Formats: sequence, C-alpha cells, structure tokens
Amino acid sequence: MKRYLITSALPYASGVTHLGNVVGSTLPADIYARFCRLRGRQTLYVCGSDEHGVAITIAAEKEGISPRELIDRYHGLNAKALDSIGIAFDIYDRTSNPIHAETAREFFSVWGKKGLLVEREEDQFYDDEAQIFLPDRYVEGVCPNCGYDRARGDQCDNCGAYYNQLDLKNPRSLVSGKSPVVRSTKHWYFRLDAFQEWTENYIESHAKTWKDNVLQQSRSWLKQGLAERAATRDMTWGIPVPVEGAEGKVLYVWFEAVLGYISATKQWALNAGTPQAWKDWWQNAETTYTAFLGKDNIVFHTIIFPILLQTRADEGYILPENVPANEFLNLEGQKFSKSRNWFIDLLQYRDAFPEDFHVDMLRYVLAMNMPETKDSDFTWRDFQARTNNELASILGNYVNRSLQFLQKNFASTLPTVDSAFVAAWNTCVRTGEGSSLLRPQDIEFAEAIRHGLTTVAENYDRYRFRDAATETMSIARAANKYFNDLAPWKALKTDEADCAKTMFICTNAIRTLAISFAPLLPRTSERLLGILGLAPNSGAPQQNAVGSDVWLTAGEAALQPATVIAPPEILFTRIEDDVIESVRLKFTPASSTDGGSAPSAPLPSTAPTKPSKESNEDATVATIDIATFAEVKLRTARVISAERVAKSEKLLKLQVDLGEEQRQILAGIAKHYAPEDLVGTLVVIVANLKPAKLMGMESQGMVLAASNADGTLSLVTPRADVGPGAEVR
Repeated sequence: MKRYLITSALPYASGVTHLGNVVGSTLPADIYARFCRLRGRQTLYVCGSDEHGVAITIAAEKEGISPRELIDRYHGLNAKALDSIGIAFDIYDRTSNPIHAETAREFFSVWGKKGLLVEREEDQFYDDEAQIFLPDRYVEGVCPNCGYDRARGDQCDNCGAYYNQLDLKNPRSLVSGKSPVVRSTKHWYFRLDAFQEWTENYIESHAKTWKDNVLQQSRSWLKQGLAERAATRDMTWGIPVPVEGAEGKVLYVWFEAVLGYISATKQWALNAGTPQAWKDWWQNAETTYTAFLGKDNIVFHTIIFPILLQTRADEGYILPENVPANEFLNLEGQKFSKSRNWFIDLLQYRDAFPEDFHVDMLRYVLAMNMPETKDSDFTWRDFQARTNNELASILGNYVNRSLQFLQKNFASTLPTVDSAFVAAWNTCVRTGEGSSLLRPQDIEFAEAIRHGLTTVAENYDRYRFRDAATETMSIARAANKYFNDLAPWKALKTDEADCAKTMFICTNAIRTLAISFAPLLPRTSERLLGILGLAPNSGAPQQNAVGSDVWLTAGEAALQPATVIAPPEILFTRIEDDVIESVRLKFTPASSTDGGSAPSAPLPSTAPTKPSKESNEDATVATIDIATFAEVKLRTARVISAERVAKSEKLLKLQVDLGEEQRQILAGIAKHYAPEDLVGTLVVIVANLKPAKLMGMESQGMVLAASNADGTLSLVTPRADVGPGAEVR
C-alpha cells in the first residue's frame, strides 16, 4: 500500500520558533498531512529539534548556560508552541536522543567501509587566546564572493555562497574578537564529489515537478561542482566521531542533522511497540517522501540528504520525491530579525490571542499569504481584514445564520425530506449528474461543492496552499449564495416542504465545510463536527481510518433526518481596530534596535478628528432631538451579490438581504472594496430612505460607512452573531 512520508525542517532548539519558520515548513507540512489522512492515505508526519552545532553553543554561551540546559528548555517550548497552533506531528523528536547518535554513527561507519571518507590533515582557524579551533560560525569576515563584511565562516548570509573558512578575508574570532591564526588539525572528509553526476541526474529527473526556486538553487550549487567536505568538527558538543584518534571531534551537523528524520521515525516505531516499522517508511519503494522547508535549507534536502541516502541504496533507502520549499515571509515589509526585535514567535502570538479560534485565524492568514513562489508579507491589517471579511463574514456567518434559522423554525432538528431527493443530491455532488428531483439551485450548489473539493485536492497535491485556501473559501461563498437564492425565510411561509429541503442541504453543507476546512482550520472543523453530533476528524493522527476517504464524500448528505443539532455558536469574533493597533505597536515597534523605521503606517484612529483648515465643514455639529433621530430606520443587511457599475469609478451595485426582503443599493465604495470581498458581509443600511436614481438604476437605501482620516471608507459592520433585518438604534 502506498505510504506518504512527510517531514518538516528541524527547528533549532535555540529559541522559540516564529511565524517565518512556521510558514516555511511546519504549517504547510501539517496542512498536507491532515489532507492526506482525510483522503485515507497511510501518512506519517515526522519532525523534531535540531540540537547540535555551533548555533546551539553560541546561544547557550550568550545565556550563560550549558548547551544541554538550552536545548531542554527550547525543545519543550517549541513542542508547546507548535502544538498551540494545531501542528499535529506523529512524532516530534530531538537529535540529542541516543537513538539519533546511534543512527548517525551507523551511517558514518558505512561511509568509511565504502571508501567515502578521506582522513587528512587540514588547516583551520585557531583562536590563540581562547585556545580552541574555531568552527565556521565562530569566525566572521569578508565574503570572498560578494564582499559582505559580516560573512560567516562557511556561508555568506548576504549572497548565499558556500566556501571553506580559510577563503574568508579579514577573519576575526567571535570568541575573543582577535584575528585567528591557522593551525593544522585532522578531519574526515566526505566525498560529495563522487556523487556529482548522480546528483545532477536526480535533480533533473524532477525538473517537471519541483518548484523553479528549488531547481535553480540546486543547479547553481551543482554548477560550482561538488567537492569533498569535512564531515567532522573540533568541538565537544555533538555526536562523537566513531573512529580511533578522533577524540575531541564531533560529526558536522551538515551530515547528521538531516538523519534526524530517520532516527525520529525509529523512535516513533519504538513508541508504537513495533521497532522495525521504521523500515516500512524509509526502506520501502511504495513510500512517497515529501520534505517541507524554507529556501535556506534547499540544498541540504536536494543534494546533501539525497546523497547520504544514496550511500545506502543497496539497503532500499528512498529519496525525497518532492521538496516544495517556500520563500521567506516578511513582517510588515521587513525581514524577521530577533536582533532588531522584529519578529513574532508563536508563544507571543498565543499570549496576545489566547482563544481557540485565534489558532485557526493565524493558520488561515498564513496559508493565504504563503510565500510559495516569492517572498510574501504578514501585516496586521491583512490579518484583521481576512479574519473579519472572510472567516467571520463568510464562513462564520453562513454557519450562524443556518443554525439560527434551524433553531428558530425546526427546533434545531434536521427536517425530514424525501429519500429520493437525498439520493439525487448525493449522485449530483459525486458525479455532476443532475436530476428532475433537484431544483436548479441544488444542482448549482452541488456542482460548486464537487468542483471545490476536487480543485482543492488537486492544489494540495501540487503544494499550492494559497490556491487551496482560496478555493475552500469559495465553497463557503457558494453555501451563502445557496441560502440566499432559496430564501428559506420566504419558503417557510408558502412551501414548508421546499424550506425543509433547503435547510436539510444547508445543515449537511456545514459538515462539508467542516471537512474541507479541516487542514486549514482544524479546531474550527472539530467544533463544527461536534455541533453536528459527529466525532472530531480534522486529519490529526489516528482520527481517520486508513482507506477511508472522507474528503471526496464530504459533499454528500450524510446527516440523517431528525438529527438534533446543537445550538449555534459564534465561530470567529471580529477584530476591532483598537486591538490591531495595540498588537501592531507591540510586535512591530516604530523603530528597531539598529535605527531602522517600521514600514507600516498606524491604523486609522477610531477617535474623532478635527476638520482641517482647508475643510469647508464647520467644526460645530448641529444637534437634533431623539424624536428626529427615531425617524431614521437603520437595519442590518447581508450583501448577497456585488458588481461594478459600468462607466462609474465609485459605484458598486449591491443586492442585500434584510431578512424579510431583498433590495438593490448603489454604494459609492468601489475604490475601497472589491465586489467579491463583500459577498456575505453584514452591513448597516438606512432602510427608510426614499429611492433614488443613479446611473439610470434605482437605489433603495444607503449603506453606512465611516470616513477615515486618510479618506478611505470603512463599512459599518455589526457583530457576527447579528442576523440580517435587525434594528440598529
């Protein structure tokens, strides 16, 4: 049976993982793993802490603690942080685990037996004052490739070039600050050069399926030519080299950290009581292996790790089938930087947004901004807009209005409908085949679900998470349209059986949304399934049986008539401007520690502002009495369709639902809102305004909007738990 092995790049246990790390590897991997499990695929998602190397020792020295104390702290904190945003590993292990050291030493011994290690003396930088050989990250200087003056000993962070540390110009020790001397030391070199042709063929065999950024970076590395690389380092922290004469030396993290995927799988098998089960994943031709990571880790997973696996091809070790590396996520236009206090780690986010639905808000916004082909940007404005206009106004409102109507008119009980109608619906949503038993709106909605589930699945399997998220929200939009088009509040008065059909499908569609949103919004999914009286199944480990494809059957009407549904709940609370302003100032300070300025302007203030001198408006506002105000009838209305008005830059033509009736309103907001973003939004209108003719069309009311200090308009939107037709007073 085909297996799906998924890994995420191992986070360093030297600090709490931040949003940039998450969007690069752990979130896309978790989304994909959940999707695979919902498809009934045999899936294993493996990750863990990277706990060796100079990054760890430097961080420990800065804190004045031992490397062991550092990794124990941050392994626990990162496990907690990742769990707090719904990342569901099958195992989250660590490279300090003895089973990892055993695995790495075993690989090293195999390389020695196969003649892939060359022992020789080499020159290396040595700090006379500290009396230590300097690992690559303990020395800094001028890049020999681009001239950057803060390049590390093995890699330039400015241009990305790799080189031997002795090629560094004007080197200085980060331990003493002095210029190092050159001394001879013994190391074991791995013969990467022996795999040049093999690696080129491996990369090109995936030229049609791998991302262009992955291919180009891999090809660039190969173009320079693979050379022997030291697989050992002069350090005490790490895995001791398993040969005589190697005292005081450890395996270089380049050649042992990636083996953590294998050792973690071994630990998973031990935990399950099946010690040899790891081989079913790593030594099985039926396994499809996908490695998720950020672009700074590409060559380690397209060149280094595949070569290490190929050294044991005779034992059946598999290779990565795809390496869908993401580009970088920026924060408000600037790169994440802990040194400049320009970052948001997961625990900070959860402290600011502690509710369960806040988890899914972050996951959704990150998915919609995933840097799949180029760097992208996380901004608090976008976070607010997507939460309010999509999660709350489209998904949340659909669920709330459907369940409120069911509660009010059917005592929260799924109505009984003809079994032939149900069968026709299920056939239509599976095959696209219509039936005379179905209304046109049923067929249209069934097709939207069928197309949506298929398209989302295709996007996930192509690692196009942004497109998958967009198409998933389109299913929720289609659900809103179905509810609006059939207007059950009207049918209830004239044809109760027709109303029952609508609510039967609308309630079953909540199950459809729970499953289709599960990879993105696992906690919301489980909450919705609980409301429907169903067991949680968000694609977490052990939730869905292997072989049970609940994804492609998600559109079927699986809920039975007479099922009692729990009362409606608010899924997402709108985020107000003052909240966003507060977190924006907290996490993206106006000036960073190196003097750089934040790129984002403050959000519009909610406080009233005085008119400018150039304004013709009088600062004094005329007062009215309460009786005059009472003559203005304000009502909530839901936008059910929106389109631009030809030959007008300002007007949008809206169809709005007031609960008991629908109206057409022309609103001058075209420069501030896209039509597609308004569908499903709850607004406030002046309901007793005399109809007016604009551009030859009748407008039957006015939509309320606030004019901000910068001239932009913001619609007045009620809370998510308010339905259409409510009186505003």
